[in-house]
Amino acid sequence: MGLKHRAIAAALRASALMQRMKVMAGARGRGAIFTLHQVRPYLRRDFDPNRHLEITPDFLGLALERLRHDGYRFVALDEVPQLLAEPAGAKPFAAFTLDDGYRNNHALAVPVFERFEAPFTVFACKGLSERSHGMWWETLADLLSRAEKLELVLEGKRCAFQTVTIIEKARAFAVIAGKICQPGEAERIEALNHAARAHGIDPRQQVDDAIMTAGELGTLGRHPLASLGAHGVSHRGLAFLDDASVLRELTASADYLEAITGTRPLSFAYPYGDARSVDARIARLTAQAGFRLAVTTRPGTLAPDHGQNLLQLPRISLNGFFQHPDHVSALASGIVFSVARRLRQ
Repeated sequence: MGLKHRAIAAALRASALMQRMKVMAGARGRGAIFTLHQVRPYLRRDFDPNRHLEITPDFLGLALERLRHDGYRFVALDEVPQLLAEPAGAKPFAAFTLDDGYRNNHALAVPVFERFEAPFTVFACKGLSERSHGMWWETLADLLSRAEKLELVLEGKRCAFQTVTIIEKARAFAVIAGKICQPGEAERIEALNHAARAHGIDPRQQVDDAIMTAGELGTLGRHPLASLGAHGVSHRGLAFLDDASVLRELTASADYLEAITGTRPLSFAYPYGDARSVDARIARLTAQAGFRLAVTTRPGTLAPDHGQNLLQLPRISLNGFFQHPDHVSALASGIVFSVARRLRQ
């Protein structure tokens, strides 16, 4: 674990202690929306830049058990607007969301949610489910794991990276990821895919191995605890696109899920969930496309005033670097987010 992760872990330990002492109790707000990606047993890898995007089924169970112990009620995402309007003093709530539609969500996360009778929402990406788009972050991780030297054409320039050591691979991942997540994202991803195929990596096969198909999503959507939400088509940063392209991403992903389930989704998860996909313009277009609730990856708990901005709701990440029940209590307390906001002021 690097210095940054050690610092975060220390902040979480301090927040957990403050939570037990009932310090800054108001930071908890009315509740929280939690976000997950992959749920699977951990396979140790020397180079694992996407470690934060997976937790184990055992930890998911521990997280739910801790939240229940801390007094949380488990609710469906579509209940959040009305719960935010409840009077002060109501029991806190926790809603659970899983992004991208990974197959292990159904196989390994659903049994845990069943055990705790916890509703959940899976945000499905049309392009991934249809295999028309790839997961560039996984492609890049696999490519750097194999390559000791890498050349890519980015922004019209040939970029060369020495990638022998783990530190060199991590540095290259950060640089390339930063260059991909800009205007012209699709062209940069295609350049990455070209390099990956030259190293024997099939980006589409990665998706086929990991992501649920339309049929699998339909089966999951019939589960009594499950709901499906939209997550775009291409998983590109929406803020880099013009209005017409954004609306196509929004409406096509809703159309896709309506065709699968017979019900049009009213909730949306912004790809990446940060400034790459969320601002006032994108929120306005999301409302125009018919969505009533949308979630970001901006960290934080939920307060009553979030009911006035249901298209930019924060979520708390359960991620692979912080898999301890005390971390869950600390995050749900909201203390660490409140302190961070004060330090930024």
